[in-house]
Amino acid sequence: MDPGAVFHVHPCREAMMHDFKSYGEISARFYAKEAVPKGLKGDEMLKGIFFDVKKKFETAIGILRKEKITIDPEDPAAVSQYAKVMKTIREKADLFSESQRIQYTIKTRTDGIQDARSYLLALKEIRLKRGLTDEIGVEGMMMEALEKVEKELKKPLMRNDKKGMALLMTEFEKVNQKLGIRKEELPKYEEQLELKIAKAQLEELKKEAHEAMDTQKKREEFKDEEMVDVKSLDIRNFI
Repeated sequence: MDPGAVFHVHPCREAMMHDFKSYGEISARFYAKEAVPKGLKGDEMLKGIFFDVKKKFETAIGILRKEKITIDPEDPAAVSQYAKVMKTIREKADLFSESQRIQYTIKTRTDGIQDARSYLLALKEIRLKRGLTDEIGVEGMMMEALEKVEKELKKPLMRNDKKGMALLMTEFEKVNQKLGIRKEELPKYEEQLELKIAKAQLEELKKEAHEAMDTQKKREEFKDEEMVDVKSLDIRNFI
C-alpha cells in the first residue's frame, strides 16, 4: 500500500511559498549531506541554495504573469485551470508536488524505524502534522491488518522480517481491494489530491480577497464603493 495515495487533504492553506519552503529545506539537506565539495564554506553553501531557490521563484512568477487564474473555487473549470497552472510551475521550477512531499517526508522521518507498528504510528503523526484527514479510516484498517499478522507470528513484526512483511503486504492488498484502490490508478488518485489542494487554495485566495476589500471599504474615501466580484479580478495585475 502506498501511504501517500490514501491520504485526503483537509481544506487548509497550501500556498506556493510552501513549495519553496519545502524545496529550501530539502536543498539544504542535500547540500549538507551529499553535494558539498571539500573546502566549501557554510556561507558559500547557503549562497548556492539561495540562488537556486531564487531562480525557481522567478520561474514561477514568470508563469503566473502569463496564465489567467479565476478565483472561483465552486467552478470545476476554474479549479482545473488553477491546478494546471500550479502543476506547470512545479514542473518548470522543479518543485515537489504534494504527493511527492508526502513521500519524501515519509522516507526521511521513518528512516531507522525498525518495527512495523512504530512505522504506522509515524505515518499517522505525519498525516496529522500536515493537516490531512483519514476520511475513509484506512489507518485503522492498516493497524488491524498488522495486529492480525503479529497474532499469527506471535511476536512484533519487524520491517526486516521478509516473511512477516510479505504477509502484511498481502493484508494491505486486501484493504486496497476493499477500498477499491488499485496501484495502476495511483496517477488518478494524485490528480484528485491536486484538485482538492487547488480548490482549497482558491478558497483561501477568495477569503483573503474579501478580507482585503472589507478593510479597504472601511476607509472613508471608499465607503461608497461597491465590492467587486472576486471572479473578475486578474491576479496578473497584482504581481
